[in-house]
Amino acid sequence: MDRDANRQVITGNDSFKLSSEWTFVGNATGDQAAHTLFTVTGDVLVRVFGVCSTNIAGAGTMEVGVAGNTAGIIAQIADATNLDAGEVWVDATPGVGAEALPSTFIVAGGADIILTIGTADLTAGVVTFYCIFRPLSADGAVSVAVPA
Repeated sequence: MDRDANRQVITGNDSFKLSSEWTFVGNATGDQAAHTLFTVTGDVLVRVFGVCSTNIAGAGTMEVGVAGNTAGIIAQIADATNLDAGEVWVDATPGVGAEALPSTFIVAGGADIILTIGTADLTAGVVTFYCIFRPLSADGAVSVAVPA
């Protein structure tokens, strides 16, 4: 039986939840770059999604994944201005109000979960990213990275 750091039995794949609110600002959190959303150690199962509370401004692209597979967890939005308040982002087409729970992914070898912004800076907007995870390896863990 798998146990967490407090020796409690882990009973499901969605055992732990983290959230990280990102306010997009050009020349900072909205820059065209790879930004670390969640820091990973070891091997973990993850589900990641975003909930938008303030419309995105700036026609850049956005995707979530890991280095070498930057859209491996959430498919790219070709124009981030299509992500509006009240929408849930789990794939290339954000949904209004409700979406199916995203797929579960294996993140191996401590590969951090990243948000990649491309083609143009994002100048405004707020998205809360959620990571639901379960450790696989003895050192498997996920933590929130400071938005930068």
